[in-house]
Amino acid sequence: MSPSLVRGTVLALALSAATPVAFAADTLVQPKHLTIDASLPKAQADAEILAARRYATFWSSGDEAMARAALAPDFTDRTLPPGRAQGVPGPLAASAFVRAAIPDLTASVEQLVVAGDRVTVHFRFQGHFTGHFGEVPGKGQVVDFIATDLYRVQDGRIAENWHIEDNLTLLRQLGVVAQ
Repeated sequence: MSPSLVRGTVLALALSAATPVAFAADTLVQPKHLTIDASLPKAQADAEILAARRYATFWSSGDEAMARAALAPDFTDRTLPPGRAQGVPGPLAASAFVRAAIPDLTASVEQLVVAGDRVTVHFRFQGHFTGHFGEVPGKGQVVDFIATDLYRVQDGRIAENWHIEDNLTLLRQLGVVAQ
């Protein structure tokens, strides 16, 4: 990224207790680092951040109401895994499946970048494999893996998502794939 782009259009914020952030009083997942295109109208940036934080809170808690609030009714997953339903039902089912294996799963947002109608989120997922992954029972193994999502936000809701998960690390930690 060119220095002029950084100076002219991007505002980077390292979130801390001293940094005033919209929505800080609520219980939504808070990004550790937030980068906002300074040319965006504040209302648009706030709406995109709110949608991303609601969706992160869904992944961290399993609260389907958060997913429904974050996702547009005609939400489209552009990197749909085989067997996953398209639309809002897809992430709801994926969360339930993962939570059957990792009931204490939490998601933190390491970085959130807002530019135009796009939001990029770098997640860290953590928990313990105490449930079942298919027929494989957990033994309390620590689970710690990352994922990155790219959203297109329209009217304050996530309309499209492209995502990459570190599934190999996850499957190794679950003992489903050999180290």
